Amino acid sequence: MGEVAYRSKVSVDRDQGPLRWASVPGEADPVAFGVHGEVAEHYGVSPEQNTPHATTLDYVVAAAAG
Repeated sequence: MGEVAYRSKVSVDRDQGPLRWASVPGEADPVAFGVHGEVAEHYGVSPEQNTPHATTLDYVVAAAAG
């Protein structure tokens, strides 16, 4: 096996409820992860109490589609 070409250094901090902030390479500011729409409804998260944000699943799908 060859040498490791790249190792991503990511950190995730939970804010409150479903809101998490990820520090990722190439971005100056942390990226928000949360819930919205049907996902928020499934988990009983009220949009009035929690600002909707893209889910981790949204980011995985976007990355796979790119």
